[in-house]
Amino acid sequence: MTAYTLLALYSAIIILVSLLGGWLPSKIKLTHTGTQVMMSFVAGLMLGIAFYHLLPHAIFTLPEEGGVDTAVWWLMIGLLFMFVLLRTFHFHNHGPQDDDHHGPDHSHHSATPISWVGVALGLAVHTLIDGVALGAAIQTGVMGDAPLGLLGLGVFVAIALHKPLDAMSITSLMMAGGWNARSRFIVSVLFSIMCPLGALLFFIGMEQFDAGTSVVGIALAFSAGVFICVSLNDLLPEVQFHSHDRAMLTVALLAGIITAYGIGLLGPEHAHQNHDAHSHTHSQGHSQAHH
Repeated sequence: MTAYTLLALYSAIIILVSLLGGWLPSKIKLTHTGTQVMMSFVAGLMLGIAFYHLLPHAIFTLPEEGGVDTAVWWLMIGLLFMFVLLRTFHFHNHGPQDDDHHGPDHSHHSATPISWVGVALGLAVHTLIDGVALGAAIQTGVMGDAPLGLLGLGVFVAIALHKPLDAMSITSLMMAGGWNARSRFIVSVLFSIMCPLGALLFFIGMEQFDAGTSVVGIALAFSAGVFICVSLNDLLPEVQFHSHDRAMLTVALLAGIITAYGIGLLGPEHAHQNHDAHSHTHSQGHSQAHH
């Protein structure tokens, strides 16, 4: 399976679940507790993917000298970039609009006809960055000879579980603003292709500019910062604010982290160590040949 085939498969699933998330508010009344449990699980999953997958592979992909410093710098840049984006568009809205547990003063959004626009724009940029993370993860899996690009699997699962929540936020606000089904569908389709578009642009950029492994490492570290920020600044504060069953939500959070770690076990044993050792051996051989 080639990298583009794997990307096409992941993209098709992400588009499908995004469209499903956008469609659900008009058909199903999601419970407050169910939504919060899912958000807590996804937050844990994104944290785990950032720390167990993205950051370690960023370090091992970057040149050995200064690799850790470079990875941490780009992680911080990604975290701050997403923090500013979240603050600018203020899209904290994953729960049901007419939640019975909270009064109007606890609503994050007013149901104005255009309130969804800022949310949609912010989430579009957000999901483009998710696409870059997915593209970089797949590229790293290919370079490390991981079967079927299993490194990309963890990032894919985190994105696939998070995108329906984002799509639900957009269409819920559009419904509250009085937009018809056709308009909601068009916006949902446009939003659903943002992540695959980001991944495809990363692939094309790698080929067009003949970018090396350093670019992949930087993208992975940047994406780790994004995932950490989304988890800690977007998902978990909402869970903390709305939570009525913190024990259940804590279990869901831990389950997400454990799932992220478990996904890493699906890959070849010590894949990143082997990849690092290969790079080190190659550099030693090059040095000897030079002398």
